[in-house]
Amino acid sequence: MVSKEDFLKNLQAVREQIDAACSSCGRAPDEVSLLPVTKTWPVEVALMAFSAGFPSVGENRVQEALEKIEQTGNAGAWELIGHLQSNKAKFVPGKFDRVQSVDSIKLLHRLAAAVAKAESSPLRILLQVNAGDDPAKFGVSIEDADAFLDSALSASSLKVEGFMAIAPYAPEDPDVALRCFERLRDLRDDLAEKFGVPLPELSMGMTGDMNEAIRAGSTVVRVGSALFGNRPQANSPT
Repeated sequence: MVSKEDFLKNLQAVREQIDAACSSCGRAPDEVSLLPVTKTWPVEVALMAFSAGFPSVGENRVQEALEKIEQTGNAGAWELIGHLQSNKAKFVPGKFDRVQSVDSIKLLHRLAAAVAKAESSPLRILLQVNAGDDPAKFGVSIEDADAFLDSALSASSLKVEGFMAIAPYAPEDPDVALRCFERLRDLRDDLAEKFGVPLPELSMGMTGDMNEAIRAGSTVVRVGSALFGNRPQANSPT
């Protein structure tokens, strides 16, 4: 596991990268939030992030997240950023501060029903769009995003804050990620105007494509390995 000293050094380097990326495209660094992703790392890594001032961390797997949430108590909030099977929506109310990966109409309806049944405050969500047309990625298509947003906005137990995307894996060609992120930004702009609602959040970019995401307008970058080092082998079910 990464030491606290190395984590803080890595954090400084990531923040400097964000600052440089913002400067290169005329954005203010405070327009971009950094979400530490603790997938497969021990719970101590999440506690490091909370102690460094992060209000929340991101997790990909529901079961792993629930175990860590129980261990950390009220140390900080948790965001789900990985694929959520619709039959596990019942585990979300009261546990997750936001779900970034609402990737299907079925999941949307299950989450809305689960939150309403729990009589919780409206759940903050992002709608995941497969803006890169990648068959390996979850999310609705660009063409279906209009109807998807319409359904989400009609669910009183959900609060839509924006969109999320994962770019196709193409490390040899950064323009692939850039085009994906620009498509999502343009989609957000069009739908915000059409529906007359604020959709401020664009969760785009990870360790390998952070610069392209910021250039395209990302407001949240999800970073794991640049902060914590090489990811250990997963041992928790999805």
